[in-house]
Amino acid sequence: MSMVTWNDDFLIGVAEIDKHHRRLVELLNLTHDEVAAGAPSETVGLVLDKLIDYATYHFIAEERLMEATGYPGFAEHREEHERFTRRVVQIQTDFYRDRTDIPAEVLLFLKNWLTHHILKVDAQLGSFLASQKIVRE
Repeated sequence: MSMVTWNDDFLIGVAEIDKHHRRLVELLNLTHDEVAAGAPSETVGLVLDKLIDYATYHFIAEERLMEATGYPGFAEHREEHERFTRRVVQIQTDFYRDRTDIPAEVLLFLKNWLTHHILKVDAQLGSFLASQKIVRE
């Protein structure tokens, strides 16, 4: 069972970013599914690594877009990315140090952060780009 069901509410109107968001949701759901299935810690670790690596890749692309288009909320948006990155690196470090199960609250944090970030913070970016006629489908 998925943690997050993808729907059009997640679309911000930039094809590349929307594609990234869809992949992040898929990776979050895969992480959840592996944990729920009781997968070995090595498997869970690999999926968690993919999620973190892809989030980093996505943040770089999104920040380049914001910088290139003069997005006025760039500094705050980037800071939110940095706070998230610090938190998930700590989650990853704790996981590899202890090799314990990923607690449900970690998955809930990831879900809540991702959905809020896309639906609120990234939606503001999408609105700005649309208002400037910069939307790239």
